[in-house]
Amino acid sequence: MPKPKFTTVRGVHDSLPESFHTWRHIENIARNMFSLFNYEEINIPIFEQTSLFQRGIGTETDIVSKEMYTFDDKGGDSITLRPEATASICRAYVQHALYNKQKLNKLFFIGPMFRYERPQSGRLRQFHQIDAEAIGSKDPAIDAEMIILLMNFLKSLGLKDLRLQINNLGDLESRKNYSKELESFLLDNGNSLDSDIIDRIKKNPFRFLDSKNPNHQELIELAPTNESFLDTDSLKHMESVKSYLESSNIPFNYNKRLVRGLDYYCLTVFEITSENLGAQNAVCGGGRYDKLIEELGGPETPAIGFAIGIERLLQLVSESTIEEGAHSKNPEIYIISLGKEPMSISFKISNQLRESGIRTELSFDGGSMKNQMKKANRSSAKFALIIGEDEIATNSAILRNMNDSSQEEIKLSGIEKIIKEKIQN
Repeated sequence: MPKPKFTTVRGVHDSLPESFHTWRHIENIARNMFSLFNYEEINIPIFEQTSLFQRGIGTETDIVSKEMYTFDDKGGDSITLRPEATASICRAYVQHALYNKQKLNKLFFIGPMFRYERPQSGRLRQFHQIDAEAIGSKDPAIDAEMIILLMNFLKSLGLKDLRLQINNLGDLESRKNYSKELESFLLDNGNSLDSDIIDRIKKNPFRFLDSKNPNHQELIELAPTNESFLDTDSLKHMESVKSYLESSNIPFNYNKRLVRGLDYYCLTVFEITSENLGAQNAVCGGGRYDKLIEELGGPETPAIGFAIGIERLLQLVSESTIEEGAHSKNPEIYIISLGKEPMSISFKISNQLRESGIRTELSFDGGSMKNQMKKANRSSAKFALIIGEDEIATNSAILRNMNDSSQEEIKLSGIEKIIKEKIQN
């Protein structure tokens, strides 16, 4: 066999036909899962203005300071190949005023990213991510729903031995105060740390908590946590997220030292690890970023997102097949809840319906019956499921046909079977 004249650049690779069986399997399951949770697909450019990532990610992060592929184009503008998707999706959200379309935008993206980092197993300089962003709601239920979406997706791929870790970073003021305390502790007690690590701590002390170096673990264990810096609202938010996860039987570990290295994260952060990946065991992670949209010139807008590497998944997913299904962007059921207790019941039912393969959307942030019905109409759902205090008392719900406005009372027990029959008729 002759030696090839050209080969791939270090840190990138070809995806040959034999790998695409699993690759497409992953993408198909992802799109199907996003459809069940009523996420819409978005596409973003491969390159952006460099300042977008500097402002969105933070100039002191490793991504911006060391890893970006940045160059001047022929017009003299500084351009960067996208290192992650969140900043670009938020830029698109602001540029196209998606907040005028609807209050909550649930978006996902699948495509390549670029970072100049040391190539290793599961980490490449051109890699591919599945990215999801829920923009426009501060409801802790949307945090829990996104985590459940992610866990359901990974389980649908047949992955086992997964561990979910969650934490709350507090608001940006809490994070800032904790960062100062953490930096002081690490600098005062890290006498054996080399100058590069000290420099990184001064730029972003949170990154040290992510270290997998065995020599750093004792110092990490002794480091202060952020609990004493959290305000009342942040604590309430975390308790609500935990409650929703527990009610949906999603096991998790509340890890007080879990952080995310990028500057924009606040409140809920989460990470999923696998015992089958060795020391670098993170499968994916994400969190809330309630000020980023505003930083990029948009209105004050809460948001949460996650990203997962496809190459990372290829290390874990066995060869398997999936039937190609039709993926509508519209939900089949839109659930309206009238009150706090009805919301808890509705949240549980929404996940039961999705597990049965029914595309379901849940109305977040409450509101009047009239306003929630407007949301249901805009969603183009086939049916609206209405649950209020009266319905809870009779263990029932109102099912409204959105085409002819007819409605009937149905029992909550066996609701998946009842709704499936209605959709098929």
